[in-house]
Amino acid sequence: MSQEEQLILSSLNSQEKLHSQSFNYQSVFLSSVIPDPTNARFFPCVFIDDEHAKQFVNRKLSKKDLMNIYYGEDRVLIGKSCIINCLKYGSHEWKKANQTIESIIELGNNISVSELIQVPTIYPLEDGKYQVLTGHRRFFALVYANGLGSSSQFKIYDNKPLLTKVKQFQENASREDLPQYGKLQAFLSAMMEIDSFNNARLKIGMKKLTVKETASNLGISMGAFDNYNVLTRYPCVLEAFQSGLSLSFVKVKKVVLSVEAEYRSKHDKSVLNITDKKQINQEIKQLLSGKKTPTKAKKAFKFKAIQSANTLKTLLTSDVTTLDIGIDWDNIDWQDHDAVNNAMATVVEYLETRATSQAT
Repeated sequence: MSQEEQLILSSLNSQEKLHSQSFNYQSVFLSSVIPDPTNARFFPCVFIDDEHAKQFVNRKLSKKDLMNIYYGEDRVLIGKSCIINCLKYGSHEWKKANQTIESIIELGNNISVSELIQVPTIYPLEDGKYQVLTGHRRFFALVYANGLGSSSQFKIYDNKPLLTKVKQFQENASREDLPQYGKLQAFLSAMMEIDSFNNARLKIGMKKLTVKETASNLGISMGAFDNYNVLTRYPCVLEAFQSGLSLSFVKVKKVVLSVEAEYRSKHDKSVLNITDKKQINQEIKQLLSGKKTPTKAKKAFKFKAIQSANTLKTLLTSDVTTLDIGIDWDNIDWQDHDAVNNAMATVVEYLETRATSQAT
């Protein structure tokens, strides 16, 4: 049993509720707070001492100097009034960090002239420091606005919350400014925690959370929960968003479901195995990367469900176009799926009614 499951099991045995952790609000020095490297908001960063930040702003220290002092290569240096991107120039990580830096600077400038409406959430670590639970961008902005040696108000949990990733997702899912990749990544992390939670429940004779309960604990609707499940079903979707895909969740979900439906129809599959999913993943990847254009799904002819064996026999052995049921067979457009489907529905309904009356 993992340490995480042991903690959950202990909480369940003590009848502790899922989100019942106590907290308070108090002022904490920013230098005693560290970010969570597993959070969707995190990027590899090093905090700069206020004096060094001042010297950099006044051009008494260079970027190279700070990189040497703080071993800043492939990291982002953050200090009062300065954020320095030391990731590999032009790389995807460098570009992504730049976008985050812009939003941090904007928020930091706002903090300088007004109060922070929603304070970051932290919890204590064993070494006397605190770790950010939610509000990473706000925490970075506080350092940028006021410096590492300043203090600020935080929401502080008495202990590390039982399901940290679930709490992080609850916030990430509701924030419009978080990139789609960050939201999907946060969802996967939260679901891993919920899986551990469910495993712990099973070990003490309890049932797993239902889908509705899971969605409720994540703080999202059933529809949104379905969206996240579909979008995290194939690795290529996360990779595409990580690489900068700008399509909406709704459009990408349609692509995924369309490829799945086409594959099921083509291969007559109701249940997809690992090999099937790998193939579907490749097809979705090609579509999202623009290497393949989506094929228009062929419209199928549909028959109403047949209950009577006599109806089926009549359809297979008789010329139903001779039936006097008000259908002008000579003028039916056989390329019009709706017209043909409606005609067949009329035929089946007539034959089913006749079969029922004959049986009685």
